[in-house]
Parts: sequence; structure tokens; C-alpha cells
Amino acid sequence: MKTFTLHLQSATQYNRVEQVTCFVGADISGSFGILAGHARMMTALNYGLARYRLQNGDWCYLAFPGGILYCLDNQLYISTRRYLSDTDYQRISAGLLEQLLVEETQLKSIKDSLRQLEQEMLRRLWQMGRSGIRG
Repeated sequence: MKTFTLHLQSATQYNRVEQVTCFVGADISGSFGILAGHARMMTALNYGLARYRLQNGDWCYLAFPGGILYCLDNQLYISTRRYLSDTDYQRISAGLLEQLLVEETQLKSIKDSLRQLEQEMLRRLWQMGRSGIRG
């Protein structure tokens, strides 16, 4: 069976995976697969899980917050901010869920800070209007 090389790249990691027979991922158009010899392509991957199969038949799973996939000359490149990789689906799913919860908590904190800032700005504008200060 024909194989290709997968290059996983993030801000802090790089892994080269040889002997990959197929890759399954998803972009805005839906789920897709890539086999050895695939035509040149580039797409933006969705947040979530992807997987690839090695020549020995083992599946490996990837979790990432989206990224760019580029396929050229039997080389598949995935560039993302960060990624998790594991052969155990349950473990990687739990890791992805944990990552999602952390990001949601951080996003809520940012939104709360912005809301407080907006309220303070409106309060100060109201006070300036009451005292007759023009800006």
C-alpha cells in the first residue's frame, strides 16, 4: 500500500510521521480523506478531531483548535497553534473536552472584563455629561 509523510507543526512541537496510508479531517465543506498521491491542496481545518492510519493498520487521533492543511508531493503538512496526539480515542476526546472547557472559561473571563470596561466608560461619559464637560 502506498504511503505518505505527515508533518505536524505547532508553535512548540514538530512531529514527522512516516508510513501514513490515509488521513481523515474536516473543513467547512465537511469531512474528507486523503490517500497517498493526492493532488496538491490546501484547506483550513475545523476545530476538533482528525485521524490518520499507519501502514501497520493502527489509527492515531489528533485534536487541535483548527489549523491549515497543505498537501504536496506525498507530504501532508498540518500547521496549528497546538495539538494533542494519541492512539487512544477516549483519552484524546477527554483531552479535547478539557481544552474546550479551559478556553470557554478564558473567553468568559475576557467577555466579563470587556463588559465591566464598557460599563465604566458609560458611567464616566454620563458623569462628564452631568458636569457639563465637553470632549
